[in-house]
Amino acid sequence: MHKIRALLAALLLIAGLGLVVPSSATAAGYCGITWGSLAKSSTAQTSAPIVNARAGRHACFDRLVIDVRGKGAGYTVRYVSAVVGVSGMATPLRGAADLQVTVNAPAYDFRGNATYRPAVRSEAVNVSGFTTFRQMAFVDSFEARTTFGLGVRARLPFRVFTLDGPGTSSRLVIDVAHRW
Repeated sequence: MHKIRALLAALLLIAGLGLVVPSSATAAGYCGITWGSLAKSSTAQTSAPIVNARAGRHACFDRLVIDVRGKGAGYTVRYVSAVVGVSGMATPLRGAADLQVTVNAPAYDFRGNATYRPAVRSEAVNVSGFTTFRQMAFVDSFEARTTFGLGVRARLPFRVFTLDGPGTSSRLVIDVAHRW
């Protein structure tokens, strides 16, 4: 009887250790992503204008890059029920969730000339075939704040950061995970 209890205790210990390893491995989430879906922001401000926006696909996330002709652009990126610009009008987007991307930089130069002007504002960047992105729209730019709308498949984790370069330029990067 003691041998059976000892054997069962050993099996339970081994099974318990086996359960610990997967739970710690999954603590980092999908592809090691630990970003979350709450708003992210930086209060930095610049008069350097936005000059381009582009998107790319990666193994674990879709990426939006906004190019600024200078350094120091701050941002606020958050999920909203509707992306709204200065006009107060909602910008409809494809997808089950909307990310509002506000960049603390103008999309025009010091003379008021547009520095970023997509051919079709509602389809500012072609994201067809992307895993997470459904639509990217240029909403507006007023008083050195530029708003973009990013329609995504679902409310998914995202991260936001800036990169210097090339040269004196910088880039605002928004990555949205393919899943949790």
